[in-house]
Amino acid sequence: MAGNAAAITTAVALFSFLVNFSLHKLEEGHTGVYYRGGALLSNTSQPGFHMMIPFITSFRSVQVTLQTDEVKNVPCGTSGGVMIYFDRIEVVNILSASSVYDIVKNYTADYDKTLIFNKVHHELNQFCSVHSLQEVYIDLFDQIDENLKTALQRDLNEMAPGLYIQAVRVTKPKIPETIRKNYELMEGEKTKLLISEQHQKLVEKDAETDRKKAIIEAEKEASVAKIRFGQKIMEKESLQRMAQIEDEMHIARQKSRSDAEFYQLQKEAEANKLLLTPEYLELVKYKSLTANSKMFFGSNIPSMFLQGDSSNSFPSSSTAAAQETLKSHEASTPQ
Repeated sequence: MAGNAAAITTAVALFSFLVNFSLHKLEEGHTGVYYRGGALLSNTSQPGFHMMIPFITSFRSVQVTLQTDEVKNVPCGTSGGVMIYFDRIEVVNILSASSVYDIVKNYTADYDKTLIFNKVHHELNQFCSVHSLQEVYIDLFDQIDENLKTALQRDLNEMAPGLYIQAVRVTKPKIPETIRKNYELMEGEKTKLLISEQHQKLVEKDAETDRKKAIIEAEKEASVAKIRFGQKIMEKESLQRMAQIEDEMHIARQKSRSDAEFYQLQKEAEANKLLLTPEYLELVKYKSLTANSKMFFGSNIPSMFLQGDSSNSFPSSSTAAAQETLKSHEASTPQ
């Protein structure tokens, strides 16, 4: 019995040992590849628990989600012979799960060393060798990451389809201290120049604002003056119109008065024309004669009316009759 128990215990321990080395787990976002005797097996596994033959078969977990590879301290020689160093370059990439087997077969499970790290060194040195320090450090620095991404992806499309570069981030390179100080001085001068230019633009902007204000004020004054001038013109025109109306009224009154006088004279002329009858003329003649006659009162008639002697004098009765006739005519004559 004791021997059987020992055998069972040994068998359980051996089974546990084998299970411990044969059972393995793959995390989510990874694909498992297997080697047997150093040869890559064609089958791959998905996330979860899997079994394999211990001590004969081994596996590698390959990430198939977005990952970032950091390439550090990359040396780079410019066209002028200055050696600079890029402290850190980050390459964001992703491997398609369907391409894991082909890429691992061609470039091993550490494919990023060959396809990314080495390519970054190569492309950076190619870029620096044809550009000066000024271009690499200042002028073209903002284009390095995009150019590096384009170059890497172009080669990967031919060498490792299924591996994609999402982004490349390049830090500012380290340059010799003396050159760096010169660049700092240059940047300081540029900053001063920018400040001066901004101050000049501000002064110009203020001057432009003042000029626009002056133009607005002048236009405002001109508009007010134009309105006032228009008001004065309207006032003068109103006065002129009033004077014209008064003149027209005066002319109308004078014309009415002249027409009335003319009408009166015309009517008088027509009336006088109607009065020029023989009878009226005879009456006027006698009125004129009686108007020039003189009447003498008394018992004696002046001697100037008598001719000859007393024998030719009127008799008293005739004299009285003549005097009566003269009185009648004088009474009928208007005064």
